[in-house]
Amino acid sequence: MPKRILQGTVTSDKNEQTVTVLVERRFTHPVMKKTVRSTKKYRAHDPENQFKIGDVVRIRECAPVSKSKRWEVVTEASA
Repeated sequence: MPKRILQGTVTSDKNEQTVTVLVERRFTHPVMKKTVRSTKKYRAHDPENQFKIGDVVRIRECAPVSKSKRWEVVTEASA
């Protein structure tokens, strides 16, 4: 089964080897037929501490690294 890859913005890099990534999802509401923006935060593993606040990155599913980390940063997304 392929691993999901999401794109988002780094909102926190305070923890060692961890970044918090805000991922935005857009979808059409089933009843209102209006485009809705939904956001969710993911904690991702960043072993070299190379990503800073404001960077747009891609994250990929992985085996659990810690209690809250199930994602890893793959690369910085090209703008």
